[in-house]
Amino acid sequence: MNPLAPGSLKGKRVLVTGSSRGVGADTVSYFAEAGADVVINYRNKAARAEKLAQELSKFGGKVITAGADLTDADSVEQLADTIKTELGGLDILVLNASGGMERGMAEDYAMVLNRDSQVRMLESMQPLLAEGGRVVFVTSHQAHFIRTTPTMPEYEPVALSKRAGEDALRERIPALTKDGIEFVVVSGDMIEGTITATLLERANPGAIEARREGAGKLYNVAEFAAEVAAAAVDPVPADNTRLVGDTSDFNAA
Repeated sequence: MNPLAPGSLKGKRVLVTGSSRGVGADTVSYFAEAGADVVINYRNKAARAEKLAQELSKFGGKVITAGADLTDADSVEQLADTIKTELGGLDILVLNASGGMERGMAEDYAMVLNRDSQVRMLESMQPLLAEGGRVVFVTSHQAHFIRTTPTMPEYEPVALSKRAGEDALRERIPALTKDGIEFVVVSGDMIEGTITATLLERANPGAIEARREGAGKLYNVAEFAAEVAAAAVDPVPADNTRLVGDTSDFNAA
């Protein structure tokens, strides 16, 4: 399942946001298996992050757990300081953490997390990224194509905010390129087994099965994580976009 060859990332330093569980956890695991030094980032799942770190330490690279709330500027700066102290910098930054369907959050929470916080993360981590490094932004087809293909009402605020985040990050491509840093968006269909899929199914029973029928197949967490990991090393597509899974039901802009 791991698309990265053993030892192929030895000496490389990787941060995957939101990597204590789900797609992020599998993605950071693939990097560690390939020999990279990795940072497991979490918001409030410290025990889960520490357990994962223990599992990944057997691969020989350095494994760091670092709690940080991406919506808090001071927390992000502390994360950057920790990485600078522990690793000296980064070679790969995977912007995986997202949300917006959680209960009890402010009305603008999705936009704050999926747009504003992603930009802040990039601004904070860019000085740490070595020349030849890469930034990977993880999104969904429902968000990537939201301007031309409607999504479920329950997911629309998240989709709009993630597309806004993608657009804001794409505006940074010239500055990244000037620093010798590559950028790629990885967009996938609904992923079976994720928190988002579970929340969507709860809000709209039958949504996952309907999308599975429409797509023919939905990737699971491990399969999609493998695509995200591969996107960090494969040649960057001309449009900076790696589409994962069926897109026939989505209209391109």
